[in-house]
Amino acid sequence: MNRLSTLGVVLTGALVASFCLAQTPPVPEQPLASRQVLPVWPGQPPGTENATLKESAIHVPNTNLHILRNVTTPTLTVFLPKSGNPSKTAVIIAPGGGFRVLAIDQEGYWVADWFAQHGVAAFVLKYRLAPTPQSDEEILPGGRMPAVPPPGAESPPGAATPRNPMMIPLPPDTQRNAVADGLQAIKLVRSNAAKWGIAPDRVLFMGFSAGAALTAGTMLAENPAERPNYVGVIYGGPIGGPIPSIPANTPPAFLAVAEDDPLASAAEIKFFEALREAKAAPELHVYRSGQHGFSMMLRNGTSDHWIDELYWWMASYDLTKP
Repeated sequence: MNRLSTLGVVLTGALVASFCLAQTPPVPEQPLASRQVLPVWPGQPPGTENATLKESAIHVPNTNLHILRNVTTPTLTVFLPKSGNPSKTAVIIAPGGGFRVLAIDQEGYWVADWFAQHGVAAFVLKYRLAPTPQSDEEILPGGRMPAVPPPGAESPPGAATPRNPMMIPLPPDTQRNAVADGLQAIKLVRSNAAKWGIAPDRVLFMGFSAGAALTAGTMLAENPAERPNYVGVIYGGPIGGPIPSIPANTPPAFLAVAEDDPLASAAEIKFFEALREAKAAPELHVYRSGQHGFSMMLRNGTSDHWIDELYWWMASYDLTKP
């Protein structure tokens, strides 16, 4: 997937999906505002010590959804089951949005509520993003999503700054910072395992779109001790260039994508084949329809049930019960 495909994910998953019929999200067991939110890093995240951007949330027109942008301070929002986490499993969730925004509701909070209500502790990761214009109007001019550029349409070097902020290439450290936040989130969850009733060897990291690229970064981390124990790669995966080499002891992976996804289907299938060749025991679900960004949205197809299938896959590893 080239850089423009990455940029195409920016609002395709975060906003286009938002205009589809949404599933009825799980009724929250407690108000979101009362959830515990923890900084991922003990101090200022490395590499962004001098960040001056102001984080903001944009309301997606005609929906009850929001997207976050200009995140410079990563956090984890904690969703613990009322039952006290009988599964002893933790799921860390990385929303997508092309590393410029986060689809924090349908790819974050709704998913975490679903897991918590199924007896699994869940944590929504708000990770660092590439900068976007401070004005919301520049992101949603006239309250509408800017056109997503087609592959190959990136402005050439030296060209004038494009009016569409989605045409601006991502800074080179964007994905590296996001993966660092993911690895630090795993460390934070494991360090609090006793307090949250979690087994340190039952940490599943999952992500959507750009969050799936982040997930792939954590599962392929150089240090095996830093990797999650299991992963869920949802319509995404490694971005840019060839598939990286698959190290030994790569965590078991659940992969899900729609066949008609113009952004992620080919790359995710290729990633699955690399994992299979490395004997990493992956499981791939390719849905007939769903496009990109189906998340917790109602598409009237089999992709509507991806989270049930992920849960069944977890059950096969005894991650859904004590």
